[in-house]
Amino acid sequence: MAVGFMLAHPYGFTRVMSSFRWPRSFVNGRDVNDWIGPPSNSDGSTKPVTINADTTCGNDWVCEHRWRQIKNMVIFRNVVDGQPFSNWWDNGSNQVAFGRGNKGFIVFNNDDWSLNVTLQTGLPAGTYCDVISGQKKGDYCTAVEVRVAADGVANFLISNEDEDPFIAIHVDAKL
Repeated sequence: MAVGFMLAHPYGFTRVMSSFRWPRSFVNGRDVNDWIGPPSNSDGSTKPVTINADTTCGNDWVCEHRWRQIKNMVIFRNVVDGQPFSNWWDNGSNQVAFGRGNKGFIVFNNDDWSLNVTLQTGLPAGTYCDVISGQKKGDYCTAVEVRVAADGVANFLISNEDEDPFIAIHVDAKL
């Protein structure tokens, strides 16, 4: 969620990092393998990043930047570039939402209970594909669809038990 918030918010310059796995071994609360660098061959040279058929990375590379949620939030950021921060909402706890002009809207639920709220998005009327739970493929959405009414409002339902308890929609994800 933090990377999603960073990429949706207009402040500052963003940077998405990727990483690698190593064999962790904790002794007395300390990882004794914390000295290990990136995946390497027996001669010490760094292993190449390999891309698997499912678009994940191999050779112990993690490649967070290729995860659907992060990749789609980079697209979100590009779509809303130059748009003002707008339509802020929060529940006084850990549920927040905001728009980026009339180009995008995002809602986060970091509470221990479900979110069910109708909010002003600032977006044109229509049906949008949530780019966190899935993505738009042609005229089809692979996951959650959000309907924005003529007055720009939409209802958002996000369970605290969702794998990714946030929703992001933008004009390029309109069906």
